[in-house]
Amino acid sequence: MPEIATVILGSGVLLLLGIVSHKLSARIGVPVLLLFLVVGMLAGSEGIGRIEFEDYSLASAIGTVALCLILFDGGLRTSYHAIRSVWKPAAVLASLGVLITAVVTGLAASWILGISVLEGLLLGSIIGSTDASAVFSVLRSGGVSIRRRLAETLEVESGSNDPMAIFLTIGLIQLLSGAVAPGLGLLGLFLAQLVVGSVAGVLVGYSGVWVLRHIHLDAAGLYPVMATALALLSFGLAAALGGSGFLAVYLTGIVIGNRRPVFHRGILLFHDAAAWICQILMFMTLGLLSFPSRLLDVAGVTLLIAAVLIVVARPIAVFLCASRFGFSLNELFFLSWVGLKGAVPITLATFPMLAGLPGAAVMFDTVFVVVLVSALIQGWTLPAAARFLKLDEPEQRSPPVTLEISSLRDVDGDIVDYYVEAGCCAAGRKLRDLGLPDGVVVAMIARDHKIIMPQGSFQIENGDHVVVVLRPALRAHVDRVFSCRVASPKAEDVNDLSISAKEND
Repeated sequence: MPEIATVILGSGVLLLLGIVSHKLSARIGVPVLLLFLVVGMLAGSEGIGRIEFEDYSLASAIGTVALCLILFDGGLRTSYHAIRSVWKPAAVLASLGVLITAVVTGLAASWILGISVLEGLLLGSIIGSTDASAVFSVLRSGGVSIRRRLAETLEVESGSNDPMAIFLTIGLIQLLSGAVAPGLGLLGLFLAQLVVGSVAGVLVGYSGVWVLRHIHLDAAGLYPVMATALALLSFGLAAALGGSGFLAVYLTGIVIGNRRPVFHRGILLFHDAAAWICQILMFMTLGLLSFPSRLLDVAGVTLLIAAVLIVVARPIAVFLCASRFGFSLNELFFLSWVGLKGAVPITLATFPMLAGLPGAAVMFDTVFVVVLVSALIQGWTLPAAARFLKLDEPEQRSPPVTLEISSLRDVDGDIVDYYVEAGCCAAGRKLRDLGLPDGVVVAMIARDHKIIMPQGSFQIENGDHVVVVLRPALRAHVDRVFSCRVASPKAEDVNDLSISAKEND
């Protein structure tokens, strides 16, 4: 069989195995990233697949592109409301928290491995960030929903702490290789990464929103492709100018996602699929890079480093950074335990290999084992920890059906799915008694997987999904109708399933 055909066949098999791993993860509660890595290891040169792969440059390139699209997808789904409500604790955890975690872990690693302090700090920086997708994937598979403010803090922190870890890693590699001087040189690198990355991300984001709203494309499928092009442009522009491409692409995603461009729903669906493909390919590629025999050689000392990271470094960082922001003791303990590691540390561990630093292979193996230990111990116990600390909340059922406006032009309309929970003002009332204004229509009610086309005499009950078509200007009034009596309503508290609209010629 020609080589390219063999590659295509292998890629298809690995993707199918990745999807099966995800289903298995949901059934047995094992973090999906752990299964992806294990599948990659089994396919590697020391596994049953016998695939020879030791190209760290290619693996780093795949990981970088994949992280770019995963961060963009995360930004698309991060609301301004979440950022406004938790930006202070999330920002401190994503910056100072990563620094504290890196320093404490790095000093311990320097002593445990008998390496220099700078090399230890480099190792600590590589494993300093957390993985948002891993955290929420584990919680969802465990059937656990946590408090809103806690979830938003984790979401924003995990989505924005990668750039800090990447900056520390690049900065320390340049220090070790003599490419940059300590002090002002390192500070200049940090400021350039932060400022240039932020400016590039916001500019490309707002420019992209304007383009998506005003450009005339005949094919619906081109709008998600254009959004992808904007993500790659944001990353590349920031990196070319000396900034953080990862910070830029995350900010671009936030701007585009919250400004709701044309064909918004289609863009979200496309990038959700792209993010899953990227995760599967990235984890499996990194798994192929590993050699189980080498991992066993460093397993003993690595378990000590992982223990310091999980039990000492992350809790110190959380309590120092987040305790002043009104979190309860149980919430602080949970934040401390949620420092779940993902693909970012393993991808960053290829950087020292590419830089040719001495001891880089041992560092890569150490990081790989730390990620495996984190996924196994923290990932497997997260749902139980949330329940033990009494931080779990009843999970809202996903609607059995959704509606969307799929137009080739911007329209003055919105579709919102309201979940009727206990205490909702609309619960137990007939439709005609809700006092909905003109310009608002209850199009459909989903109850127990049944679709109901309601009349005025229909009574709304707890657990209903009420799908409402309305003009955006009336959204606040309808939010109040479907709010809870015990709390003041917020527009962001409902599950917005709307507009998937597109401009047309």
